[in-house]
Amino acid sequence: MKKMLLWIGALIVGVVLGWLGIAWLDGLMNFVAMVYTRLFQLLAVPTIVLAVVSTFATFGSQGSGKIFGRTVTYTLLTTLSAAIVGALLYVVIAPGNLPAEAISQGTEVVEMAPQQSVYSHILGVIPNNIIRPFLEGNVLSLLLIAFAVGIGLSKLPDTDNKATVIKGILGLQELLFLLIRWLIWTLPLGIVAFSAQLAAQVSGGVIADSLGKYVLVILGGNALQFFIILPLFLLARGLNPIRVLGKMMPAVLMALFTKSSAATLPVTMETAEKRLGVKQRIARFVLPICTTVNMNGCAAFILVTSLFVMQNGGMDITPVTIALWTVIAVISAIGNAGVPMGCYFLTLSLMSGIGAPVGIMGIILPIYTVIDMVETAENVWSDSCVCAMTDKDLKSEI
Repeated sequence: MKKMLLWIGALIVGVVLGWLGIAWLDGLMNFVAMVYTRLFQLLAVPTIVLAVVSTFATFGSQGSGKIFGRTVTYTLLTTLSAAIVGALLYVVIAPGNLPAEAISQGTEVVEMAPQQSVYSHILGVIPNNIIRPFLEGNVLSLLLIAFAVGIGLSKLPDTDNKATVIKGILGLQELLFLLIRWLIWTLPLGIVAFSAQLAAQVSGGVIADSLGKYVLVILGGNALQFFIILPLFLLARGLNPIRVLGKMMPAVLMALFTKSSAATLPVTMETAEKRLGVKQRIARFVLPICTTVNMNGCAAFILVTSLFVMQNGGMDITPVTIALWTVIAVISAIGNAGVPMGCYFLTLSLMSGIGAPVGIMGIILPIYTVIDMVETAENVWSDSCVCAMTDKDLKSEI
């Protein structure tokens, strides 16, 4: 409780500093926020790799298979439900088309659209160098390496050499979590910086009014998924949603400010183990995987934004179109990186690939800061739900 009050106090202080509109102070807060984001991203990569390797190596493939199966099942169900909620709201609220001159003002974003084929994307996931994925922070490639190493260790005969390797991995993991605890201890300073950064953007006119219905669909869908759909999943598994959310609130707040589920991962794991009481082995296996593939907010954003862009491009939005893009959104979200603006650039790439008027993405860009915050908080809340449900399902087995 003391930590939560301290974080809320830091949030209030940051908002006040951001609203002051002092240039040098805004610059300082941006710098501090970037420092914290980089530090959490630094710890996130080894956290993911060591967690997956140690879990497979110590559980064996059969035990890990049970956890992995439930993780993937819950991930697909929650991500699909988020996309369906977004689709239903889009039909009900029915955002209108933007003026042609407004669309033309956003055309400079076309230059930002990455051109990449499906084959190139898949090849980009398959590592050809064991060092490069670590340098680039390619989470999917790192997961492939971690799976291979972890399963390989589980299949090796029990020898002194195997025991030494596993002890070394577990020792590195303990050291990593010590560093994470130190960073979390200083986090109030980071929260001041993150909230000041956001307050400065809002007071500077970043939030626009021209896309009211579109924003309502996005944020409304996130709110429904956050407060209704995910709690229903928890209730179905016999868990108290209010208790789970209360325990995981530090991670959800951290995600809100960093706009990166990968950067938030160390806090999410620490919170799940220490506050929620999830078994260490389950938390350290489920959450790194969820950070990579469980993207509820991203699925809704990709679907709603794609429909909005295509509609403004003169394409008919039929039930078949919505159903098709629901599937595309879910698949795309699962492969998206848990980094700031990952969903934005993925959607931009998809729209560019079908020849839709991607200039609209330039109009969306100024308000994406808030959308990205809400989406990331929802993603981490969904990760927490999947972790809690998996822990509940396997508590008697593992």
